[in-house]
Amino acid sequence: MRPGKKLPVGATFAEADGAFAGEIVAKYEDGSVLVRLTTPGDEPITNVANRLGEVPLPPYIERADGSRRTEDLSRYQTVYADRARQVAVAAPTAGLHFTPELFTTLSAQAVRTAEITLHVGLGTFKPIITDTIDAHVIHRELYELPAATQRALFPPLPGRRIAVGTTSVRSLEHFLSVNSSPLANNQTHIAEADTFIYPPRTFLGVDALITNFHQPRSTLLCLVAALLAPGSLDGIAWLHEIYAEAIAREYRFFSYGDAMLIH
Repeated sequence: MRPGKKLPVGATFAEADGAFAGEIVAKYEDGSVLVRLTTPGDEPITNVANRLGEVPLPPYIERADGSRRTEDLSRYQTVYADRARQVAVAAPTAGLHFTPELFTTLSAQAVRTAEITLHVGLGTFKPIITDTIDAHVIHRELYELPAATQRALFPPLPGRRIAVGTTSVRSLEHFLSVNSSPLANNQTHIAEADTFIYPPRTFLGVDALITNFHQPRSTLLCLVAALLAPGSLDGIAWLHEIYAEAIAREYRFFSYGDAMLIH
């Protein structure tokens, strides 16, 4: 398959050395494509990807060659990730700021943590190109919310609910928009978050957010503006002030950049 070649639904392709083959199953209006992959001997496709693929860094991080592959494999992953489950195409970058030492400190201060599995998709990098925010079609991202995390979202609340990353916010708000209590029988909630969060918006289950500095025209900026001033449009102006200061102070932006706490 030639790079950049557009194939119709039903078309097939194969890796040059036969490591995998694929079929275009569907194409969607947002430009995404559903592909069915097969491998010789039914080898897990994750094994093939780890062997042949590149680290799925964001498009604004350029690498001339693979000389930094080992470094990127280590750095572009959270310390709490389950490496046996490779379900995301991008790291939830707000979590990159956490270290084992920081978790030890938080635990000593009686800060509790709760898990969520995020199937972060390429849609998180998709810019808003429509004339209005309302016209933008938000991307969908699968998430898995364990029973223990569900219980932590409902009264009696153990404390403030601080989300790490915008994808966590979208997932938690989606869950709470369709559930008024934890699922029965300790079930893990698995669903696709299709919630587009922008001002004015009130929040159902997020009291604070740790997040990086994001790209212009991104849906993530819309979410941050909403959380800065829930229920009003005031967060838009505040967002401009925060980013102006970040630029003036030469903060690092994007995936390997600095973070802020909104509370």
